[in-house]
Amino acid sequence: MALNLLYFAWVREAIGRDGETIDPPEGVETVAALVRWLAARGGGYAEALAEPMRLRCAVDQSFASLATPIAGAREIALFPPVTGG
Repeated sequence: MALNLLYFAWVREAIGRDGETIDPPEGVETVAALVRWLAARGGGYAEALAEPMRLRCAVDQSFASLATPIAGAREIALFPPVTGG
C-alpha cells in the first residue's frame, strides 16, 4: 500500500524533506504505529518523532488522532500543533 507522507514546520526541518512515498510494513495499522516505525529509522526521524504526543496529524486531509487506522489512506500529514491568532 503506497502512502504519501507530508511533513510540516519543525517536523520537516528535522527530517530534512517535505514528504515521501512509503510502503509501511505489515503490522503498522495506526498513525501511532506509523510514527513509531518512522522514528526507528533514526537520525532526523527519531528527533522529529521522539514525542508523538507533540504531533498533530491529518489522514486524507482530515484532522485525525494517533489512534486513527491507516488502512486505505492515501495521504498522512504530520505537523506540530496549530495555533491561531
